[in-house]
Amino acid sequence: MSGTKTILAFGDSLTWGADPVSGGRHRFEDRWPSVLEAGLDGSARVIAEGLGGRTTIFDDHGAAADRNGARILPTLLGSHHPLDLVIVMLGTNDLKPHVCGSAAGAGAGIERLVEIARTYPYGQDVAAPKVLIVAPPLLGETAGGDWQRNIAESEKLAPRYREAAEYGGCAFFDAAGVAAASPVDGVHLDAGNTRAIGLALIPVVRQLLA
Repeated sequence: MSGTKTILAFGDSLTWGADPVSGGRHRFEDRWPSVLEAGLDGSARVIAEGLGGRTTIFDDHGAAADRNGARILPTLLGSHHPLDLVIVMLGTNDLKPHVCGSAAGAGAGIERLVEIARTYPYGQDVAAPKVLIVAPPLLGETAGGDWQRNIAESEKLAPRYREAAEYGGCAFFDAAGVAAASPVDGVHLDAGNTRAIGLALIPVVRQLLA
């Protein structure tokens, strides 16, 4: 790599670092974007843009912040460019029954986010960043709760996202291969599992930025 690269990590509460036990936030050094940046040894900085409840392209007015990823992504691209890589890890919130409820919908949303990242008007002679789609960890079993009804749909995300990556000509990584949701809520990650995503992405990102 030549020069310090810039990476945008675009996601939801899994990128923000939500702690399922405390209900707060993991330590900065335990969040996967921080682990990734540390593992890149100064060759790149990782801008963490995670928001709890964020979807790919769907409205969810259950919070004060705008959760529609497609609506906010252009603003973030404009704020942080030039970018070398955009990592997108979204879709878990799309599976909420009142939002979308299907992996097919989340896949269509991911494809739209890739399109936005590729076609944003960055400026003359400014190349669009590469894109890495990350399928989030699967939803897990808990003692109860509404999320259990979507476990089967969460299992469909990675195959659908792989198709989206092939269609969009971008990279793909399945975080379910290295991390699992906490049994506390079946959604969020403990510190070890969120760190595991950052560690696993180090060689992937190194290769993309080489």
